[in-house]
Amino acid sequence: MSDETTLPLYLRGRFAPVPEEHSAADLTVRGSLPPDLDGRYLRNGPNPLPGEDKGHWFTGSGMLHGIRLGRGRAEWYRNRWVRTRELEGHPFVRRDFSIDLTATPANTHVIRHAGTVLALCEVGLPYWVTPSLETVGPYDFAGRLKTAMTAHPKEDPVTGELHLFGTGFAPPCLTYHRVTAEGLLLDSRPIDVPGPTMMHDFAITEHHIVWMDLPVVFDPALAGRGGMPYRWDETYGARLGLMSRTPGSTDVRWYEIDPCYVFHVGNAYEDAQGRIVLDVVRYDNAGFRNAWSDIGGTTGPGGPAGVPEPGHPQAHAVLHRWTLDTATGRVTESPLDDRDAEFPTHNETLTGRPNRYLYTVSGDGIVKHDLTRHTSHVYETPGARHAGEAVFVPAADGTGEDEGWLLSLISDDDGEAGELLVLDAADLSVQAEVELPYPVPSGFHGSWLPGPGPAA
Repeated sequence: MSDETTLPLYLRGRFAPVPEEHSAADLTVRGSLPPDLDGRYLRNGPNPLPGEDKGHWFTGSGMLHGIRLGRGRAEWYRNRWVRTRELEGHPFVRRDFSIDLTATPANTHVIRHAGTVLALCEVGLPYWVTPSLETVGPYDFAGRLKTAMTAHPKEDPVTGELHLFGTGFAPPCLTYHRVTAEGLLLDSRPIDVPGPTMMHDFAITEHHIVWMDLPVVFDPALAGRGGMPYRWDETYGARLGLMSRTPGSTDVRWYEIDPCYVFHVGNAYEDAQGRIVLDVVRYDNAGFRNAWSDIGGTTGPGGPAGVPEPGHPQAHAVLHRWTLDTATGRVTESPLDDRDAEFPTHNETLTGRPNRYLYTVSGDGIVKHDLTRHTSHVYETPGARHAGEAVFVPAADGTGEDEGWLLSLISDDDGEAGELLVLDAADLSVQAEVELPYPVPSGFHGSWLPGPGPAA
């Protein structure tokens, strides 16, 4: 067994993978679960098999963690690997740099659309799983999806449509897809970009798709070594693109911005003047290099990504706003907060529409950002406990944007068992803590699936 101190960051402490699948019933609840919480909270994340090191946090096999809540009780917890062909040892990058879309680790997100639960990873097909976390198999929307699928699709809360994209190492490097509220993929369009990049997220507004074409590029020299074959290349440039949501449109108006990287979008919308407002977590060069190194990445022939440039402080990622003026073609930008941030979330009934609040993970806690008053409020987790992404669940009878709850899986640096934290989204007060009988590694993204569903 390896000495804990010799393991990479993404295999130890709160990131340490769990070696087994478990099921447990009738979980202990401290506090009181809101009766509105009737459904399942599911979260995805990388969890390599015992003794396995894939070379990067992002490439570990996917594992889902689920908690069933209902009638004021926490009825069960279970964790299950997403049983893709990758889990069976099939490489997903072939020698010619093509991708086996069914052999990627579905480890990044989990959503439900048109009644189907999908585990997602941006370099391959989604995997269909049951509400009880058993894997059914790869899902290609009845044969219509011919590319990879982003881990961050956007569901329009008014139309019910699911907007998504796929990237590839060869042309077309970017393809847009639209899925109806009923689950039919009926629109696929190649989008012209200079080359393959690590496009992780995007945004929608009422009338537009917002692209982020940023300088973290695919490097064939890194492929086949394990890990992630991407590096920072400032010569690629950085730009934001606006594309009409009108069916058939592929024209993109590009706005040049300073070099940066964005893993995650908070939200985007059209303001009263018709400008596009885009809120994101923004990394500068040094911030990206530091974060990328921690999780196993490199930025090119110079060696590890995280070696800071001489005299450069340990930069971080902050909540940031771009405003795109469609009349003048100009972009203005400003930070929205000065603290470290990641995993921005919001009330998804306002996706693509003006929102006042965003929630982020910062340090060891959860932050509520009031974008109107330019204030923030923090819930800090105690001791060695670390909060994961905070998923907003609206109250059944709520009328205000922040009337509801935040659900976050808590991981522990000391190997203690995890918990599901339930906060009041209005004031970040603790409503309940569900004790989980096993550790839960820090992971990526999750969803609340309302409704009782099957008992199992």
